[in-house]
Amino acid sequence: MRWSRGRKRPSAVRLKTEGEIEAMRESGRLVAQVLQAVSSAVGPCVTTIELDRMADDLIRDAGAIASFRGVRAPVAGVPPYPAATCISVNEEVVHGVPGPRILREGDIVSLDIGVILSGWHGDATVTVGVGGLGEEAARLLSATRESLMAGIARARAGGWLGDISAAIQEYAESRGYSVVREYTGHAIGREMHEGFQVPNFGRAGSGLRLREGMTMAIEPMVNVGRSDTLVEDNGWTVVTVDRKLSAHFEHSIAVTRDGPLILTEL
Repeated sequence: MRWSRGRKRPSAVRLKTEGEIEAMRESGRLVAQVLQAVSSAVGPCVTTIELDRMADDLIRDAGAIASFRGVRAPVAGVPPYPAATCISVNEEVVHGVPGPRILREGDIVSLDIGVILSGWHGDATVTVGVGGLGEEAARLLSATRESLMAGIARARAGGWLGDISAAIQEYAESRGYSVVREYTGHAIGREMHEGFQVPNFGRAGSGLRLREGMTMAIEPMVNVGRSDTLVEDNGWTVVTVDRKLSAHFEHSIAVTRDGPLILTEL
């Protein structure tokens, strides 16, 4: 769940101790475990609500809370988010609401999962194919995943937040894709959105100075066509304006003295 246009954004930076980062690793590992299990269940004829229920059960069984359910919408009059996960298919960028949609061979599916475990948030996303992937979709997924890793590599104490943003943008655009600008990564910790944003575009050497103990969710959303998006009538699901494919990868990370530490991996 990420910030969108028109929403107030806090600016405080909350640095974490080594013990707090280790606690965040526990919530992050749970996210990774749930993502691994749900990804393996993706296939033709499966519905998105079935995947959501599976994730919800796994989170509950681990004694954690699905952090997306009940999040307030950034627009007045839209009900709170109703599901445990965000599941976005094909042209859906983020915040896809699980429901009766049946997955079909060749679809791409972004699985965005957040949990609260022992008071700490974890948040990560993968995009996977349903059955065999076409060449265009396979290239998009690879470029989006690698743009995430390029951004993570720049999350080093003494650098700048803009270094992360610029690395993501440069990698994605060098492969012929566009990055979504209305939705961004975010600081994370005791709260899902804890302080600053992490845009997927920007200028190296700009923005906040990166410090040891900063924790954030880095999450490029990359489109085959234009970067522009719109929100569907349910008030949540974000789609590409031109209805071309979009992919989304995300990790929660910590800035440490030894470099970036990925919190949401097994």
